[in-house]
Amino acid sequence: MTATYRAYAVIAMLATASPAAAADIVETAVTNGNFKTLTAALQAAGLVDTLKGQGPYTVFAPTDEAFKKLPAGTVENLLKPENKAQLQKVLTYHVVAGNVKSGDLKGKTTSAQTVEGTAVRIDASGNAVKVNEAVVTQADVNASNGVIHVIDSVIMPRS
Repeated sequence: MTATYRAYAVIAMLATASPAAAADIVETAVTNGNFKTLTAALQAAGLVDTLKGQGPYTVFAPTDEAFKKLPAGTVENLLKPENKAQLQKVLTYHVVAGNVKSGDLKGKTTSAQTVEGTAVRIDASGNAVKVNEAVVTQADVNASNGVIHVIDSVIMPRS
């Protein structure tokens, strides 16, 4: 087989291949680069496989900067193996079952039941959308198994 023929064969194969599936929530967060702390926390909590699952999920994803707003030592403490249950509670408080887009909420104030078990307050009635006190800085980041809304603060479940 000549090199030219092999090149044509590869081009033909690529042209007929199905398009790559969109990245899931975890892959989207990793690729973004602003969620290193979140992805490390998901791994420590054993939630990576869950958020790579079928879904759909709506994730209110705090950036690395959002985690830096927490009191000193909070993240390090949550990442300790003995605090896995508490870390899971915090992280699942950022997840809602279903695919909730910003357009679904525009002009409304509502609450949504989190995977953690309690509700978050969503206020989309004004210029800024808030989840509890966190501001959504980027909405509707689509993933193959749901949607991510980037938030500027870590939201904490009430004990």
